Amino acid sequence: MFRIRHCPARRLPCQLRPLRRRLPRGGVATGRFTNGYNFIDVIAQHLGFEQSPPAFVSVSRGDNPVSKGVNFASGGSGIMVKVFLDIVESVNLLMSSKGSVLRCDVTGKILMKCFLSGMPDLKLGLNDKIGLEKESQLKSKPAKSGKTIELDDVTFHQCVNLTRFNSEKTVSFVPPDDEFELMKYRITEGVNLPFRVLPTIKELGRTRMEINVKVKSIFGAKMFALGVVVKVPVPKQTAKTSFQVTSGRAKYNAAIDCIVWKIRKFPGQTESTMSAEIELISTMAEKKSWTRPPIQMEFQTNRHQKCWFWQVPMFTASGLRVRFLKVWEKSGYNTVEWVRYITKAGSYEIRC
Repeated sequence: MFRIRHCPARRLPCQLRPLRRRLPRGGVATGRFTNGYNFIDVIAQHLGFEQSPPAFVSVSRGDNPVSKGVNFASGGSGIMVKVFLDIVESVNLLMSSKGSVLRCDVTGKILMKCFLSGMPDLKLGLNDKIGLEKESQLKSKPAKSGKTIELDDVTFHQCVNLTRFNSEKTVSFVPPDDEFELMKYRITEGVNLPFRVLPTIKELGRTRMEINVKVKSIFGAKMFALGVVVKVPVPKQTAKTSFQVTSGRAKYNAAIDCIVWKIRKFPGQTESTMSAEIELISTMAEKKSWTRPPIQMEFQTNRHQKCWFWQVPMFTASGLRVRFLKVWEKSGYNTVEWVRYITKAGSYEIRC
């Protein structure tokens, strides 16, 4: 750290706008001192520099250190070169009480965070149908067998080479240093549902009701869902409730007229049930039948996958898979890539 000594007080008045205060005489906040200097100019003078660093540096100049990239050195242990890739998907579902799908789609995004030295060129390969067909045409080889998906409404980050994508259908880019959203997409066909909910509601007269809800996890047995919340609606005239659950906890929330069933960890290929007895107010004047709102679900499934385990099957609602992630840099260093698939609930509703 350094200290500035003998700095005249007349250089320090600044036109920065105070919190919730207006500048006198209708002045405009410029961020500069009254003598025309900004803060970095004053620091540069007292450190002995002839001039302060320029506000903008052209990346087209060959001698520009910015154009040479960033060097992520880790002391004497070498260079830290890692790429973190997150595939985050939200499942939107509307299912009938009999289990038929009325509406279903997936919205997804790919998030990246890179610790790479220099200015590397990255190429990402997915199992999308158009990309695999284009790759087989360029290589004059038949496309490999396996599940392919069709991506809709795709948008890319500004670092992606769109010209190369239009011609080769490959996602090529030079990543920025900070975390960024590489692309967004949408899937409307071939959606893999993570959960199936089977509700049963019996109205026993006008004062009693029985509710049974069975939740089945359809994803792989080696995976699990976190923070599963099932919101089962009940009539506004509910006076008393009692529950029995095979896992988790259930509680009646009168503010939202729902039984909130929470399961902290839900393994794959398992099922859990909740049985509830509802007592209604006996002086209910309405004779109309209760209009049942849909059951709502919240959840999140995730699991890490390292680069050499990319063949391990992992759950995504769309079926999207990262086939490869190639990194080219003139120094030829080796990289370590981490991929994580996260599937969570968007609007996940089941009519009852």
